[in-house]
Amino acid sequence: MLVTCGLMMLAVAVNRDGRVFGYEPGQNQSGQEVIAGRFAGGTLIVNTSELGSGYVGYGGRTPVEIYIVDGRIDSIVALPNAETPSFFNGVKESVLPVYKGLTVSDALARHVDGISGATFSSDAVIGNINSGLRYAADSGLPSDAETGRAISAGYVASLLVVLSAAVFPLFVRSGIYRWLQLAVNIVVLGFWTGTFLDYSRIVGFFSNGLDLWKLAIVAVMLAVAFIYPLFGRKSHYCMWVCPLGSLQEMAGKCRKRKWQLSRRVIKGLDIFRQLLWAVLMLAMWSGVWFSWMDYELFAAFLFDRAPYALTAVAVAVVILSVFVNRPYCRFICPTGSLFKISQN
Repeated sequence: MLVTCGLMMLAVAVNRDGRVFGYEPGQNQSGQEVIAGRFAGGTLIVNTSELGSGYVGYGGRTPVEIYIVDGRIDSIVALPNAETPSFFNGVKESVLPVYKGLTVSDALARHVDGISGATFSSDAVIGNINSGLRYAADSGLPSDAETGRAISAGYVASLLVVLSAAVFPLFVRSGIYRWLQLAVNIVVLGFWTGTFLDYSRIVGFFSNGLDLWKLAIVAVMLAVAFIYPLFGRKSHYCMWVCPLGSLQEMAGKCRKRKWQLSRRVIKGLDIFRQLLWAVLMLAMWSGVWFSWMDYELFAAFLFDRAPYALTAVAVAVVILSVFVNRPYCRFICPTGSLFKISQN
């Protein structure tokens, strides 16, 4: 079923983005890397759709157009992309205005930090901007797509947390360690960096491949979710890595006595989860509804940019977790359903 699930997700990626692992069938192969034009009034427009194609955000590529007037950046416009709108709007408001009025050389020399909680998206936008600026500075000669990237504290912390969750549980049997791992999952992977696997990230992987800069974290997560079960470690990602699962389990520790659900109720809820997953997959295969991926509860960790209704539902799930073990994981989670089906 792992191969079957992979083929199903490839179909979704092609249907949504029209490409597989960064390759677009029928795309222009003439060697043009970027479109740049000088218009009346001395305005140079640099479009990074091709030049910055190696920079991949959370949901896919994040191209921009840079408007340069008399040697200074007049404005930067984000082009259409597959990022979650509520989070990407925060990136546009925080990152793009920083460059306004700077010369190309000053903008290239300036270090702009990514946004905590939207790291993938903001880093991809910054990478696109730097690629376009280098193009303008070098008279259209693109430079290395990996130049000038800095390692952030959040990136290092996320990598360490994911590695510890992937390796230590294989050898350590300790309640104290499990408590600590759940806590750092929630704090680091959840509220600090917003690093987790959800449908949007998985579809983005099949559409764009892996950005080498983020390869370590995402590769480990994907391996834990899809490869570990082949060696008997089923649900390792859900139990040891996922910050939302960790938060539900931590909430459940507040009350030992749980509501006792009958087998009939549990079976009915499990059937509901499977039917929900099937309906959502059909909605994507038919091309009628992709935006549901923006509303998986994982996004509620980034509460300053998440929709209020989504945050309210997430809070309700956490409260319910005090009385029912991991209710979202067991009876709703579409991403978890994908993992379970791939393990069969």
